[in-house]
Amino acid sequence: MVFKDYYKILGLDNNKVTPEEIKIAYREQAKKYHPDINSKSDFSEERFKDINEAYKVLSTPTSRRKYDRNWNARIGKKTKNDTEKRQGGTILGNFFYMFFGSKLGRNDSEPKKEKRKTPAKGENIETEIDVSIQEAFYGLEKKISLRAQNGKMKSFTVKIPAGIRNHEKIRLIGQGKNGKNGGKNGDLLIKINIKNDQKFCLKGTDLYTSLYITPWEAVLGTKVSIETIGETIYLHIPKGIESGEKIKIKEKGYKDGKGGRGELIADVKIMVPKIPTEEEMEFFEKISQISKFNPRSNVE
Repeated sequence: MVFKDYYKILGLDNNKVTPEEIKIAYREQAKKYHPDINSKSDFSEERFKDINEAYKVLSTPTSRRKYDRNWNARIGKKTKNDTEKRQGGTILGNFFYMFFGSKLGRNDSEPKKEKRKTPAKGENIETEIDVSIQEAFYGLEKKISLRAQNGKMKSFTVKIPAGIRNHEKIRLIGQGKNGKNGGKNGDLLIKINIKNDQKFCLKGTDLYTSLYITPWEAVLGTKVSIETIGETIYLHIPKGIESGEKIKIKEKGYKDGKGGRGELIADVKIMVPKIPTEEEMEFFEKISQISKFNPRSNVE
């Protein structure tokens, strides 16, 4: 049976990697060889199967330990021997230089060619991360892992300032690709995506939220509690409010970058009971008999 190097299949140099690095490597390879992207390539389909097989084994601690024993015996030992041979070659070259005054394999009579090259800054690397509205509001530190030029995973700690704007970029100087001919390294640019959730939707510096009320609260008016970021406030609902109306609360939205905040905008939605009780049915039937209100009168 042919032994498959699952680490190599995932683009990893050896088995000295964390579960997070395995997960990131799997995503990269799966995206690269996905059949939907390479529909005309039989190789990509087979490669994609191997990638899934490798991740299934390496993502489970028990199966990974069993696999690593075979990997160390077959692959790890060979890697160690190759390293020793390369080191041995270096020792032999030094020995040759000690007695004969030149490096092994080099002809000192050959003229040295030196060409001065212009330093060039390395390319920038761009990536993006998702944060919640509350995380962006208060700020946080977030760890990310990226594959470096040498193929290994490198971790970064990103400090996200409180009140950062959606799609704003954070620059980590010198963390991009290496410069050439002594030039400076490029930078790492991280775009921040602020994700909406079930409670809030961010638009500019305003926060939108849904305010659910009953038909009788809409008719009679009421006072309800509503959550904002970091606190709960009480809101007066005027009599006769309709679905779709919006109530604006100043200085309860997202940070505006000037020490203030945008608005919290509550979108009113009048809800009816889906399974009313007998008493509720009698109540609504009585209202239908005595009420002369017709919301369609202005369109008939």
